Amino acid sequence: MFRDFRKRLAAGLAVFSLSIASAQFKPATPAREESRDQTPTFSVKVNLVRLLVSVRDQYGKLITDLSKSDFQVADTGTPQQITVFERNTSLPLSVAILIDTSGSTLIDLRYEVQSVQRFIGSLLKSGNPEDAFELFSFNWRTNLELDFSRNKSRAERALRALHGEGGTSLYDAIFLASDSLSNREGRHVMIIVTDGGDTTSLKKYEDALVAAQQADAVLYPIVVIPVRADAGRNTGGEHALTTLAASTGGRIFNPQGFEQLDAAFSDILLELRTQYLLGFYPKDVREQPKLFHPVRVTLQNPQLKVSARTGYYEP
Repeated sequence: MFRDFRKRLAAGLAVFSLSIASAQFKPATPAREESRDQTPTFSVKVNLVRLLVSVRDQYGKLITDLSKSDFQVADTGTPQQITVFERNTSLPLSVAILIDTSGSTLIDLRYEVQSVQRFIGSLLKSGNPEDAFELFSFNWRTNLELDFSRNKSRAERALRALHGEGGTSLYDAIFLASDSLSNREGRHVMIIVTDGGDTTSLKKYEDALVAAQQADAVLYPIVVIPVRADAGRNTGGEHALTTLAASTGGRIFNPQGFEQLDAAFSDILLELRTQYLLGFYPKDVREQPKLFHPVRVTLQNPQLKVSARTGYYEP
């Protein structure tokens, strides 16, 4: 037994000695040489930034036949390579429809409701079969009247039950609708039917803007002013809505009277059916969580006008 133990011990020592020898004769890389081989690297982010773009000529006509080479994209001033391009993209639409039910809309609400009903019918009639809408009403509080659906009958019942009262929490409504859109697949759109500015929100303008941009939502405010005179208008609120729309790649509508409401909805639907989709992976730009990256989309033809969001927030 003792003899066997000595044999095993000798074999173990031999292996151990061989390991030590290997370690002693392993060539070492000088620290100075190692540092010399290290070269600066630029990381490429894996998150795809998507831009929904509408293009119009000097007369306001939509231009739908451009190619990828017609567009240039810059992130924080740095040119980017467009890796995704779709003309007349058919990505599914998630449309949040926000209806102002404050006290000032009491008389005219039924006209707005009827126009929204017609828009929903047109939205569901053509396009991607996965297109869906949701309904919010807002006065001094925001109510989700109907979660994402394609059910026109349920929408009609919810719309008929609306009535006007209280103040206007516009920014709260945009903030909450943005949250509901953020995790949806495809394109995110917000249509806001209102008669003016915010009066009772807990959230501020900046909160609404950041939420909409983080949700990658395109805003289309429709400001319904039954009278042409400026006396009953909230011009400050209209200016804020104009800026919100432009910052997200949308645009504001000011129908002069209720007979033009349907035309505004038709214009929005046409624009949604003719959008370009541009995508790029940010390269050679600063990386920092929650950092806002200004983005600029330009065209070879300077006479054409581009509508696209003005930037994105890094995850």
